[in-house]
Amino acid sequence: MLRIKITAEVGRVEGEHTIVDRVVREYTITYGRYGKHNAALGYAYASADAPGGREADAERFSALVKALTGEEPRIRRRSDGTVEPVCGRKHLDGFKRFDELADAIERWLEETKR
Repeated sequence: MLRIKITAEVGRVEGEHTIVDRVVREYTITYGRYGKHNAALGYAYASADAPGGREADAERFSALVKALTGEEPRIRRRSDGTVEPVCGRKHLDGFKRFDELADAIERWLEETKR
């Protein structure tokens, strides 16, 4: 497994320079290899305790991942109420743009390929 931890201050902009609804959150994306094609998939969980609940947390996470990787993650809503953002290989490739993550991601991909 590969875990990527991101701490971010997120909010929305009103007007030209005013940031409102600031929230500091720590997110963990856990990547694994799944299925017969050994697909690299990363899962994160939206917290019900976050300001605005699970849906708002998933929306903030999605915006953060899109800003970092250029790709918006898929949001999976489970029947038990869990909101689960899902990141794929495109997101992992986007995270490789960051020097702090590039070597670890490449090493993990090499170690887990079939």
